[in-house]
Amino acid sequence: MPLKNAILGSLIALAVVLPTWSHAASTQLFADSTLVTRDRFSDEIVGRGPDLVFIPGLASSRATWQATAERLKAQYRVHLIQIAGFAGEPARANAAGEVLVPTAEALDAYLVEQHLTPAILIGHSLGGTTALYLAEHHGDHLKKVLLVDALPFYSVLMGGPNATVDSIRPMAERLRASTTRSPNTEHMIAGMVTSPDNRALVNAWGVASDAGTVNRAAADDMELDLRPGLAAIATPVTLLYPDYVPAGAPPGSTDALYGPAYAPVPHKTLTRIDNSLHFIMLDQPAAFAAALDAFLKE
Repeated sequence: MPLKNAILGSLIALAVVLPTWSHAASTQLFADSTLVTRDRFSDEIVGRGPDLVFIPGLASSRATWQATAERLKAQYRVHLIQIAGFAGEPARANAAGEVLVPTAEALDAYLVEQHLTPAILIGHSLGGTTALYLAEHHGDHLKKVLLVDALPFYSVLMGGPNATVDSIRPMAERLRASTTRSPNTEHMIAGMVTSPDNRALVNAWGVASDAGTVNRAAADDMELDLRPGLAAIATPVTLLYPDYVPAGAPPGSTDALYGPAYAPVPHKTLTRIDNSLHFIMLDQPAAFAAALDAFLKE
């Protein structure tokens, strides 16, 4: 139970606790970058070299990857995606209806349009789900993907190993209709990131997000079961996953969750990052940087 509670709290916290949307415009992180805006996302492009595409998670800013982009922009052209409706980005086409799959399809079309294929994708949480979806549905457009704490069907955390899309649908539908803020917001964010400063940062991203967009995206994620297509993925997949020990999980216990979840993927590398919660790049930046560099060298 400590493992399940730690991970579940981390993955669904932002989905169920967001306040109403701040109308702040998307902010560029780098003075020398280019911003490209599409209906369902924007792309801040900085640096020169081979292209890397970074996708943040639910209700998260492209600033998730700011330190990484600063480190890599001398050798790579870094694409920092931000999903419309998240962290101050106007919701645009994500203001109604489905979010996850239409955004993934729009991103794939963008990769093709901008001649970024075969692309290297790095995705955190919901961004990892997006990358995994693209590996299943548009694998010929990808070179390889790095997933940071993402699951093929994260509803198993709520419904157990026998959970199905049908069994989880009532909970997802309630989430789609919800725009209320939980009084336990800060407590749940504490299960996602260890540092008080980084907790405040993640909370600020949530405050600036459109609650309706985020709740619908989270509900989409709850109902998206990518497990049946894992064995057919030809794209190499690397997964970084945390141990959740700072949230009370027994050391090494996350191996039993992530290993079996990705067992069917033919070409995979799984790496546990110790003493970390959901935001690995914030909790363990040096270990994350080393793992990312190893992935890029493969």
